[in-house]
Amino acid sequence: MKENHRESESASLATACFHLPPPPMADTSDKGMCTVARRVAAVANHLSPPDPAPKAGQSSVSARPCGGGGSGGYMKDSYQRIHGEVPDHPVVWRTADDGSGPEFTDVIYEKAVSEGIAKITINRPERRNAFRPKTVKELSRAFNDARDDVSIGVIILTGKGTKAFCSGGDQALRTKDGYADPDDVGRLNVLDLQVQIRRLPKPVIAMVAGYAVGGGHILHMVCDLTIAADNAIFGQTGPKVGSFDAGYGSSIMSRLVGPKKAREMWFLARFYTASEADKMGLVNIVVPLENLEQETIKWCREILRNSPTAIRVLKSALNAVDDGHAGLQEPSVQTSHYTAIYLSVPVVTIHIFKTPTAFQCWVRWALHTRFIPI
Repeated sequence: MKENHRESESASLATACFHLPPPPMADTSDKGMCTVARRVAAVANHLSPPDPAPKAGQSSVSARPCGGGGSGGYMKDSYQRIHGEVPDHPVVWRTADDGSGPEFTDVIYEKAVSEGIAKITINRPERRNAFRPKTVKELSRAFNDARDDVSIGVIILTGKGTKAFCSGGDQALRTKDGYADPDDVGRLNVLDLQVQIRRLPKPVIAMVAGYAVGGGHILHMVCDLTIAADNAIFGQTGPKVGSFDAGYGSSIMSRLVGPKKAREMWFLARFYTASEADKMGLVNIVVPLENLEQETIKWCREILRNSPTAIRVLKSALNAVDDGHAGLQEPSVQTSHYTAIYLSVPVVTIHIFKTPTAFQCWVRWALHTRFIPI
């Protein structure tokens, strides 16, 4: 009796708070069902139509699987009923140009036609897509253009071909102070690129086929998500040639795989398969090589269904643990934008008419009426 009373109270509370019909009462034969999952689904308004009445000889328990993989499929089907299927049509790419310099050679920069997706491809397959100073400069130009293009909501970073995502810095150009550019000046501008990707207010997805090692391994880690092909290979090579990354390459890796595993990866400089990387948490998903771009595009399209402002702030907040105060900058910027909506008109009025008294009166009124949230 007490249990039934609690069920009635829960149903009434759900109806009062969310204006939804109360969930059906569970009888003793229904104990094997996922009660919590059904209630959460009811509150979220994701319940499917009721099951048809059982035929003679059938159990009254719903045939819908609950728990394990079954419930995941049920909730996925419910999501698709509400939001629709994610389109799976092929993407039509067109070559893009940022217009700020010479034509790209080390990078292929493309944008999807009629979709908010940009793709940046490291185009040095003969060097396993190893980067040189020119490569990094072109990558930076492409990322800047994608950032400023309001039609772009998500960016893919990948490597040309199927043998390598990126194998790090081109060792043939390595000098005592970095990697030599055409002027024989040693540069380590890839560190600036890492910061740029972290601070870019749009999600960046690493689409990895083949080797992602050395500096290329760090590049995929600084991206927000990683979709890996089943032929992907991950690892650090720096200690073998007297190189290391004491910045993002260490801190982010430690958070992704844990301090002990990060030390193993750096100290032993081993390589790991896509399956091993998946188990460690280095990647989000592993797919067959032939489905790599299709799966990546699917993730992009799902991201584009969501609020770009929310994602922008969330990316910055998630990065704050490693980026310190810089990671908290974006929430502050968005707060400023929000406040400016309410304050811009009176502030401009003060500037034009020099009437601070009128502005003070407006602020008092706004605070009193809670027009400005406190």
